[in-house]
Amino acid sequence: MKTALVACFSTLLAAAAAAETSPRVLEIVNTRCALCHGPEGESASAVYPRLAAQHPDYLQKQLKDFRDGRRKSDTMGDMAKDLKDDDIAGLAAFFAAKQAGARQPGDADLAAVGKYIFHKGNRYSGVAACASCHGENGHGTAQLPRLAGQHPRYVETQLAEFDKRARTNDNAIMHSIAAKLTELERRAVAVYIGGMQ
Repeated sequence: MKTALVACFSTLLAAAAAAETSPRVLEIVNTRCALCHGPEGESASAVYPRLAAQHPDYLQKQLKDFRDGRRKSDTMGDMAKDLKDDDIAGLAAFFAAKQAGARQPGDADLAAVGKYIFHKGNRYSGVAACASCHGENGHGTAQLPRLAGQHPRYVETQLAEFDKRARTNDNAIMHSIAAKLTELERRAVAVYIGGMQ
């Protein structure tokens, strides 16, 4: 019953957001966002993150960081450079209202290692559990991204960028975690996250 109510509420929320989406936001989605992230926020490639069901406040922050140069990316910097705050709020609401598609879990043995690290961390190397910040279900918060169902390759790339401090925003805490992950742990966590719903 609870699951049915949540699904019904999500559907109503998505319909309301779609009805309120401005023509300008729809134009941006169709001419910019859809090229890499797909029209529904389900990425066309594992190189690009899924935006569907991401928290709107988190999406707004990231878009503003791209626009204002706090998060470096030639592609996203160009895509976001002329976005107004209202555009950003509309895009965030649009993608947040989309339902995240189901993903197939990857390598079961690797995912089991990732599940352990995600939920318990690694006390021997000092890696904190991902769930302690991103939630037991990986759905994130207003400040932290939804990880559940994200492309494993994208997750691995972001962890590597945090480790090398190549990611130019939100690096303080994530660097201290990513720097302690082995390559195997990074891959395992990414595979587990990719199979989460």
